[in-house]
Amino acid sequence: MTLKLVIQIPCFNEADTLPQTLSELPREVEGFDVVEWLVVDDGSSDGTSDVARANGVDHVVRLDHNAGLAKAFMTGLEAALRRGADVIVNTDADNQYRAEAIPSLTAPILQGRAQLVIGARPIKKIAHFSPVKRLLQKVGSSVVRRASGLDIPDAPSGFRAFHRDAAMQLYVFNRYTYTLETLIQAGRLGIPVASVPVKVNDPTRPSRLVRNSADYVLKSTLTILRVSVLYRPFRFFAACAFFAALPGFVAFARFLVFWLMGDGSGKLQSLIIGGAFIVTGMVLLIGGVLADMVAANRVLLAEIRYRQMKADIDRDALD
Repeated sequence: MTLKLVIQIPCFNEADTLPQTLSELPREVEGFDVVEWLVVDDGSSDGTSDVARANGVDHVVRLDHNAGLAKAFMTGLEAALRRGADVIVNTDADNQYRAEAIPSLTAPILQGRAQLVIGARPIKKIAHFSPVKRLLQKVGSSVVRRASGLDIPDAPSGFRAFHRDAAMQLYVFNRYTYTLETLIQAGRLGIPVASVPVKVNDPTRPSRLVRNSADYVLKSTLTILRVSVLYRPFRFFAACAFFAALPGFVAFARFLVFWLMGDGSGKLQSLIIGGAFIVTGMVLLIGGVLADMVAANRVLLAEIRYRQMKADIDRDALD
């Protein structure tokens, strides 16, 4: 059986950095018979697609407009699968990750120990990472660990390898990034996940996802919050319900104490305010139950999507 590895690179205006990245990619990787490169041009305006073809990229998929990193990533996964990939490696166009680690990244998949492998960067040793970014990397990994049950030291890392079955099961709803969400999905779906240490290169350009520390904090916080709500809705709404209802119970207890002391008629405002907070908590709790049912339905839809995609890809392979 011929094993094919496809190395995919989502790109947006990467004509300057892409040649260096491609020059370091391998054409042979131990355990694979075929190694191909795939570039997803996310609506670039600088000729990224032409540069990719000129530098020997096997497959170029171009989006009509800039749809965002997460969309480009998902487009790349599907394109690689439809081109017969058994394993897909995702890396960045700015040459952040050292390509020499690709054999280590794919080894756990070839050995049958994992279907998704994350390249863990040496966060504490990366000089160009600010203290804020290091903190958020740690927070992001902690959120993933709690939400997915996976012990991954560098959850935000985009250097990762996917078995074809894992790639077909994953789908990203968030437009900003795919890193946290795919890991939480993998944990919920029972996909075996592993982590291997990788090295990084010096930055070749400023980050496209991070304009400044404040922007990174805001976007990362919103992403973490959204992912938490999306995949653990009942827990989130239950916590909100508790904090909303707690002042109500305190106000109600205050009224009850005065009422037992015979002075309840003058404290009706505590009863009214307490009742409003308690009702708010109950509404939030009901919302959590409904959101949890929607989340369960999303899992069923993901299973349907996986089966349909697998059938389509298998049919294309036979044709």
